[in-house]
Amino acid sequence: MKAMVLRKPDSIENSPLELEDIPIKRPLSEDEVLLKLKTCGVCHTDLHIVEGELDPLPKLPIVPGHEIVAVVDELGENVKNFKKGDRVGVAWLYSTDQTCKYCVRGQENLCPHAKFTGFSENGGFAEFVTAPSDYIYLLPESFDDIKAAPLMCAGVIGYRSLRLSEVKPGETLGLFGFGASAHIVIQIANHWDCEVFVFTRSKEHQEHAKELDAAWVGTSKDIPPKKIDRAISFAPSGPLVLDILQQLDRGGTLAINAIYLSDIPPISWDLLWHERKIVSVANVTRQDAIEFLKIAQEIEIKTETVPYSLENANQALSDLKYSRFNGAAVLKIS
Repeated sequence: MKAMVLRKPDSIENSPLELEDIPIKRPLSEDEVLLKLKTCGVCHTDLHIVEGELDPLPKLPIVPGHEIVAVVDELGENVKNFKKGDRVGVAWLYSTDQTCKYCVRGQENLCPHAKFTGFSENGGFAEFVTAPSDYIYLLPESFDDIKAAPLMCAGVIGYRSLRLSEVKPGETLGLFGFGASAHIVIQIANHWDCEVFVFTRSKEHQEHAKELDAAWVGTSKDIPPKKIDRAISFAPSGPLVLDILQQLDRGGTLAINAIYLSDIPPISWDLLWHERKIVSVANVTRQDAIEFLKIAQEIEIKTETVPYSLENANQALSDLKYSRFNGAAVLKIS
């Protein structure tokens, strides 16, 4: 099969992904499925992997990609929950041990033995991928292959970030950064009757936020009409945390949606006092994906996408790095 392979992390400007013919993983274990790729979304986490910011990588060479839309091509002998031809999605969480204390208490996203798609195991920048059947999801028919891809990470992790921000209907929510995940989150927040303020440097992203009914847009240095009750940061910038805390009201929560973050500068106590709190968002659970896909179908979430061919994955990541598009990049594979 054809795949975009990372053999050595490097700046995306040097096009470190190489198109190669590699073997399809066989034989399948009794609980695995072989999936034929339709599309795969391109995520900031893929960029961090390719550029070596998530060091050390557990596996090299590696095929990135974890926003997968595919059809079931082959089934392991014990797979009963899917059939050949089913259209399914694969997300970041590839597998967990299901025995550790985190899994037992419903926090499988924190499992120390978890594996991740396109990081621990080969992912979706390829024509085929193998995955455990208990970690894939039937996709709503209302989403075509390209529009469905961002749901599998940008959507699911955005939904978890909303939950961890503790936002309630009617509250004011600040979104810092406005890329693939935020453009989905704002639609859920608006459905919950939240007032959404969007903070982003990009004029194009500011206009996109207005189109999606943001109540106010500006940069992190601008002063919004009032303090925000909850905040989600999508940017890998530690210094931004201080700007956010200045806008966060008493008792507010900041959820940081970043697998990689530069160092946070010292925080003066007055920015945290009055029961403000910061929480990190780490991975997702299968329950997050199940709940989010139901919501996505119910409220008819619209994903804005920019298609690329598989062999242009380096260009897609470069365009992502420099915010050259609104919404999400998606590799069209078959």
